[in-house]
Amino acid sequence: MSEELKQTEQTEEQYSLNDDRRVKVLSPGALVVKRFFRNRLAVLGLIMLIVMFVFSFVGGIIMPYGQAEQFYTVTYLDKEYVGVTKNDELRYAEAEGQDFTTILQAQFLLALGKGKTEYSYKGEDYALKEEGTDFYSVSKADGTMLAIAYKDIVNAADGMEDPSFAVKYEALKAFTNGGTSFTADGADYALDEEGNILSGDTVIGYISRFVVAPKENGVVITRDFKEKLQEALEDDITEFAYTDEEGVESTYKVSYDATAKVWSVQQKTPSYVYDTYGKPSLEHPLGTDKNGMDMLVRLMYGGRVSLVIGFIVVFIETLIGVILGGLSGYFGGWVDNLVMRIVDIFYCIPSMPVIIILGAAMDNLRVDPQIRMLYLMLILGFLGWPGIARMVRGQILSLREQEFMTATEACGIRVSRRIFKHLIPNVIPQLIVICTMGLGSTIIMEATLSFLGLGVKFPFASWGSIISDVNNSYVMTTFWFIWIPAGICLLIAVLGFNFVGDGLRDAFDPKMKR
Repeated sequence: MSEELKQTEQTEEQYSLNDDRRVKVLSPGALVVKRFFRNRLAVLGLIMLIVMFVFSFVGGIIMPYGQAEQFYTVTYLDKEYVGVTKNDELRYAEAEGQDFTTILQAQFLLALGKGKTEYSYKGEDYALKEEGTDFYSVSKADGTMLAIAYKDIVNAADGMEDPSFAVKYEALKAFTNGGTSFTADGADYALDEEGNILSGDTVIGYISRFVVAPKENGVVITRDFKEKLQEALEDDITEFAYTDEEGVESTYKVSYDATAKVWSVQQKTPSYVYDTYGKPSLEHPLGTDKNGMDMLVRLMYGGRVSLVIGFIVVFIETLIGVILGGLSGYFGGWVDNLVMRIVDIFYCIPSMPVIIILGAAMDNLRVDPQIRMLYLMLILGFLGWPGIARMVRGQILSLREQEFMTATEACGIRVSRRIFKHLIPNVIPQLIVICTMGLGSTIIMEATLSFLGLGVKFPFASWGSIISDVNNSYVMTTFWFIWIPAGICLLIAVLGFNFVGDGLRDAFDPKMKR
């Protein structure tokens, strides 16, 4: 029996109510945490915020691209290369030392239209002679050759000098009459079926009615290209490929203007341009924006900007609101009246017009984008503190009359210590709730301002400025990957802050039994 009694006494001693180990009392902070994590929506909001913070701050470090890094792609642009016409009008070439003026040309055309072989102008006689098909010569009365009129054009071969007047005259005379050879300037020349003019085995020129004029100065059109182009025109081909002397192959597109009777030849040239609105790919999972920047990276860095702006603005609002609200609630009297009138004035200030005016001023002054973000945070924080100040004032008005504040006065604690050591800590739970829920509103405000072009500027990004890139219905309906991800990130962040704010409000309420 003695052993059993001894064990019973030991057991009673082990489970004594005076043993601190048997009394498990949760601290107020632990109770708040317990209530918070019992709220499923609050836990969901916390998870959402953690995901957004990891995405924004860790993702930007992992990604190999910078937020302002631009990407390029090769595209083919249709560039005006040459214009082609088929000569159906008479052209003129003057003999050496002669002057065949436009008036003489007009008189020649009048005589030719009337079927005359001679005409006079200012007392001087001129004779015209049909040398071949669509080929005429004009001479003075003494038999001196003045000029020739032709539709078939004598062109110099690649790398050759322009043929002399005598060579042109004899070549056209032989060509229009079906000849195969001619003599000019004491040299013999031959004509082949393709209209080539040969001096021995060397091609010095060729005859053609097609006129090829380059669109840019300094562009040399080779004979080989002209022949390829002429074949395309004769076969009514609208697109052909040609490899130049350097081995570079290009594609040419041919179109005809019936009004001007001109063929326009466009060369498809490769060009490096921004990869604008590139579709999602392995390299860019969310595609690229209008500046050729990776959208996923822009979302990450944009999240940084939006979240940082939200926290700094709320910090500024809280700092000003706590100081002014604490002074107003503690001292009362004229101090309270003065602070509350200031609060009323700030409540009457139209925030959006003021921000629009300041944004336009910063645009006009071309403020640096980074400095502009600082100004934006200061403006939003300076305009948003009255609500916090009023809440702090109301809480302190009720707390300063309680017994613990009477004890602080009796102990001789200085005023600043009473306010910031004993009063403000009792307001912190309400402050945390208001600040948490205010973060979502601040992010929405920043997104709205950026969407209106008054917030974050290029090259920096925020979720609002990303959505603002969708400035027309075509981009909105076609390039969904530009604005939908930013909208989803904005929705998740704001909902997360609201859920956490609701959870903290319920957790700090001592009447909650959950």
